[in-house]
Amino acid sequence: MIRLSAASLTELPSEVQHKVYDRSRLRPRIVHLGLGAFFRAHGALLTEDCNGVDGDWGIVGASLQRPDQRDRLRPQDYLYTATEMSAAGRKTRVVRNLLDVLVAPKNPAALVARMADSATEIVSLTVTEKGYCHDPATGRMRFDHPEIISDLAQPEAPRSAIGFLVAALAARKAQGLKPFTVMSCDNLPRNGALLAGLVRELASAQDQHLADWISENVVFPSSMVDRIVPAQTAADLATVAQETGLKDAAPVSHEPFRQWVLQDQFRGMRPHWEEAGVQFVADVAPFEHAKLRMLNGAHSALAYLGYLAGHETVVDAVGDAPFAAYLQRLWNEEIIPTLAEPQGMALGAYAGQLLERFANPAIRHRTWQIAMDGSQKLPQRLLGTVRDNLTAGRSVTLLATAVAAWLRYVEGVDEHGAPIDVRDPLLPLIRERMNTAGGANIEAALSIDAIFGNDLRQRAVFTDAVKSAHASIVTKGVRQTLRSLRQT
Repeated sequence: MIRLSAASLTELPSEVQHKVYDRSRLRPRIVHLGLGAFFRAHGALLTEDCNGVDGDWGIVGASLQRPDQRDRLRPQDYLYTATEMSAAGRKTRVVRNLLDVLVAPKNPAALVARMADSATEIVSLTVTEKGYCHDPATGRMRFDHPEIISDLAQPEAPRSAIGFLVAALAARKAQGLKPFTVMSCDNLPRNGALLAGLVRELASAQDQHLADWISENVVFPSSMVDRIVPAQTAADLATVAQETGLKDAAPVSHEPFRQWVLQDQFRGMRPHWEEAGVQFVADVAPFEHAKLRMLNGAHSALAYLGYLAGHETVVDAVGDAPFAAYLQRLWNEEIIPTLAEPQGMALGAYAGQLLERFANPAIRHRTWQIAMDGSQKLPQRLLGTVRDNLTAGRSVTLLATAVAAWLRYVEGVDEHGAPIDVRDPLLPLIRERMNTAGGANIEAALSIDAIFGNDLRQRAVFTDAVKSAHASIVTKGVRQTLRSLRQT
């Protein structure tokens, strides 16, 4: 089968679309660290959507770990297909604004040079929570992290995303160039302020003058991004090939819904993203909190509970009545009361919209995929909500049930006795704590400060609720545990 490429675009069926513009005009104005499926199904699409006939906003992607993405995209001129999936059917387009993919471990100097080049206006990131090399409970840099240790020893050959930002900004400063805008698109509270603090911390450890220059000159707008993007399977690749008649080794699929809220704080040029529906606001926090707690928090809760009960995907889980009832109570009773309603966004209606999105039969979002790296996700997605409810004297029973499901999940066996492939950077520490005093030591696990801080272990309302829910999940199973919650 012919490979998707610039030359083979004429072979596409008429129903497969691509935006018409002169690709030769594109300049590498955006460098994106962490070129995964999410950015290619969200940020890259919205950037291309506002690239009119005269638009020249090209993107250079960077893989910080492996060459796989480059190796899939380079033979097809960095083109790929994006398919919108809903109950109404599939709509496929070809995305053409990706110009190159650099592999950081292969040539870190090349990535630093591309970021430092005067053409680069924005460096954006989707490196997931663990890519920030920080303590999720405090938001501070982990100077004992292997990548940060390496960055301090060899700043000219960084390994972490933070290290690359510092090295490239140092190069811009040395050349007398204005800095680029640094834009986090990860699911972290106040991601711009968090990233700014981490960059300054690492820069201070290397060169205080550089840190001062960054503080005075570099802007870090916060953002909130929202679109469900499931991992691709071999079957997905085969379906795209059948629909397009071309082989695409790097397709993405996504739901119809998309949202991007950006703090209106840019130092240089930026795309006219508002033409593609991006909201520019002075304060992203209300939108960010609503999405992080209501979508991401519910996703994590559903992932652990659902996986343990044998549900492979989110749509399978919400199709099971006790799970859908649990989600609705979680939103209405323990999440929404902690939130300030963003302007123009009714939270009750948003919850209903989320349930519809989770139930989209065309999106097969795997619970195992969402469940990865829970130690990095829970502090932002669930534990902040727990703290707010405890402070207000409200119940945390439903949130504690999600935390208990995570603890059961990381033990590594589902309720049918099947092993779980647990992926978490703190897994050895978690299991070490849980295996003290004969195993399943919940109190010891809740004493991991990097996840729970040093306060939650002292809140008996929370710890007792987690222990009770964990015991119920172990003895009764998830579905019966959720049914019993409906009686409380």
